[in-house]
Amino acid sequence: MEERYECCVCFFVFFQAEDGIRDLVRSRGLGDVYKRQVDSGSDVVPAPAVTKTPLFQAQNADRYARQALIREYEAATGANLIVMIDQIFAPGITFLEELLIGLDPSQDLHVLLSTPGGDGEVAVRMVRAMQARCSKLTMIIPDMAKSAGTIMCLGADTILMAAQSDLGPVDPQFPVGRGLVGAKEIVSALETAEQRVSQQPNSYPLYAGLLADVNMLMIEQAKAAMDRTTALIDEALQCRTTQLPDDERSRLVEALKRPLIDDLTDHSATVGPKLAQKIGLPVELADTSSATWRIVWQLWTRYFALGCFPLNRAAVYEGRLASQFYPATA
Repeated sequence: MEERYECCVCFFVFFQAEDGIRDLVRSRGLGDVYKRQVDSGSDVVPAPAVTKTPLFQAQNADRYARQALIREYEAATGANLIVMIDQIFAPGITFLEELLIGLDPSQDLHVLLSTPGGDGEVAVRMVRAMQARCSKLTMIIPDMAKSAGTIMCLGADTILMAAQSDLGPVDPQFPVGRGLVGAKEIVSALETAEQRVSQQPNSYPLYAGLLADVNMLMIEQAKAAMDRTTALIDEALQCRTTQLPDDERSRLVEALKRPLIDDLTDHSATVGPKLAQKIGLPVELADTSSATWRIVWQLWTRYFALGCFPLNRAAVYEGRLASQFYPATA
């Protein structure tokens, strides 16, 4: 008597998950034979789903650990937390938007920010986008948020700073020679040169040589940039959840303009938490012994170890779901 055997071949295929995870899934090609085996109570048991392969898990372990800390912070505070460590320029708006997608606008938003500065116009756009996705915006400054980063902080409802935290001047900078020079220094240098030459005409060749890298167009641009920076301070203040009356906001703009533009003699000058409070910024001093600040500091040190500013120029935009990391380039 001839015996006949039916053969069933199982196929396994890999499907690429959206974050790069490779999931092992049994093929649908098993057909009715497989279904009858399962339905008939046989011992065939489907393999458990694999959500992350060991290599992928190992390659992304640091990111998972950071995002676990973000979720821990959110559970402790009831606020959404995102991280932005980068220079402030236009491409960052898209990276920021990735972090804001899906956030509940009825919840508070906390932003762990570290930046050397960048474009003030972009800073206002960013803080406007943040404020549109939350009920109250808090900037957390574990290290520094300089220049355009300070403009961004002006649009927050609260700025959380520790003793070592630092804001800075917001005066615009121009490339002169091989470095950057403040707009007010360019204007001041020209005014000084004009005064000295009018008093001592034979000093003209000296000052002409000293100001060889400065032209009239640059001077006019410097004057316009200084006026625009004052307007950016005003626009950032208008982003706050609680709107100030126009006359009160105008007084605050003038009060901030003096210490952040006029009085500070160097663009790298420091504005610590006590000075920031004194000049009218909504600064809260962090309790560095609290459980929430310990989470903040654990997060910060992980980003610092990645080579983020100020250690190096690596950039990161990260939340509990989205993550963009860009290593420092030479």
